[in-house]
Amino acid sequence: MRTHMKRWLFLIHRWLGIVACAFFAMWFISGVVMMYVGYPKLTEAERLQHLPPLGTGSGLMPPREALDAAGLTGPLKELRLSAASGGRVVYLAVPLAANPAPGTRKAPPPGSGVITIDARSGARLQAVDDRLALASAASYAGPGVGLAYRSTVGEDAFTHSRGLDAHRPLHRVQLADADGTLLYVSGRTGEVVRDASRTERLWNYAGAWIHWLYPFRGNVFDRYWTDIVNWLSIVGIAVALIGTIVGVLRWRFTRPYRSGSRSPYQGRMMRWHHISGLLFALATITWIFSGLMSMNPWRVFDNGAPPLRTEALQGGPLVITAQDVAPQVLLAAAGGAVRELRWVRTLGQTTVLAQGATGRPTLIDSPTAQARVLDPETLRAAVARLLPEPVARVDVLTAYDLYYYAREAHTMSGGADKPLPIWRVAFDDVHATWVHVDPHTGAVLGRTDSSRRTSRWLFAMLHSWDWLPLLERRPLWDIVLIVLSLGGAMLSLTGVVIGWRRLGLKLRAVRHTRHQGLPASAP
Repeated sequence: MRTHMKRWLFLIHRWLGIVACAFFAMWFISGVVMMYVGYPKLTEAERLQHLPPLGTGSGLMPPREALDAAGLTGPLKELRLSAASGGRVVYLAVPLAANPAPGTRKAPPPGSGVITIDARSGARLQAVDDRLALASAASYAGPGVGLAYRSTVGEDAFTHSRGLDAHRPLHRVQLADADGTLLYVSGRTGEVVRDASRTERLWNYAGAWIHWLYPFRGNVFDRYWTDIVNWLSIVGIAVALIGTIVGVLRWRFTRPYRSGSRSPYQGRMMRWHHISGLLFALATITWIFSGLMSMNPWRVFDNGAPPLRTEALQGGPLVITAQDVAPQVLLAAAGGAVRELRWVRTLGQTTVLAQGATGRPTLIDSPTAQARVLDPETLRAAVARLLPEPVARVDVLTAYDLYYYAREAHTMSGGADKPLPIWRVAFDDVHATWVHVDPHTGAVLGRTDSSRRTSRWLFAMLHSWDWLPLLERRPLWDIVLIVLSLGGAMLSLTGVVIGWRRLGLKLRAVRHTRHQGLPASAP
């Protein structure tokens, strides 16, 4: 019985391993590429740097007048002013109706419900054509950069991100710059929403595009993509576990084989596969498992936590009135090269965030154009009402830690603004909720709970090794991950070679028996 079980383990590992090892090798090699070249994205810092300065704001309509001209009378979720659409200064308004319905937790995608209004005439943007897309690209690229309109796409290899759904179709414009940048312009607002350099596009076919199995996205397999990734990962974990058991069973710990080796295999490939499997099996299993965890398979990390009551921070909806001053007055008060004005509701007052190309935004009171500083005690009282449960503690973070940290912009979790200092507000609720709040702007920067912190360890820690003692000591982080990846690649590639050799032998044996006129099962 024991021999029969061992033979089944050998057979399962041998034949499933042919396919699984091919994916393992692909994941290990592409993972190394992703350490240095990520999937294309337009970070907030890049977006701001490429926006033209608003200048003095002369001739721009006050926000209330522009909204009236466009026929928008109700409260807003968001209002921005920037030269973001065709190089023209526009208001980008999101009516409050674009908020998720009561009782739902999922917010609409970025750009959903955005209405683009010319800041000089109050006219709504009706359509984004190739001329407007070229104008937006020219404004983004700056003077002296040639450009060519390519096409309109719904989705391609570099725009699978669901955050772009509200902007489709996308206009593609090729820049004649040193980086060979390809820009994607929103078909709804005219904003540049993604840039992809030549280097990013080329390396992504060996990096994120293949690592995330994006060949199955945007085609007939799209609806099955999640299941494909989940089940390939599960099969991979099973193959690696069985291979580890087989490897341990075949290794002589006490006395060597007649050949003097502790591995029974004479062939170079088999021996390398055996030894590399014992050395790197744990890393292989860990990476496949953590990759599966990144998919939140079957919603295992969803715990039904209620949404935050953000109206407690806002103190009411954003309603623009005739008392809100014109952009010209706000820009004079902000000083410097402001790239964007953003109207928000904070602690019961309408506030404008004047954002330059870099650094923190300047807070200005919208009706008076006076500088605004949030009162810490008032902010603490408002934050405490984000959930019905009491606040257990408020920690002031002046440095990054295991749960609040920044990654390089090209990484999957990188590129987001991670200011310091911030508050970590811990609630005494059943989900052990933490809310990160920016005391400068009063904005909620993020929310985590016990389930999401578990997900952080099972994915970000085990998969990307997002551990500050390593991240802060590069190139130690690089060396550790590259060595483990190369070991895993050796394990996988030797498995592919061994599997295909054996498969070739089986196929030749079948052809030989058929040529001899014997049944395929003949000895």
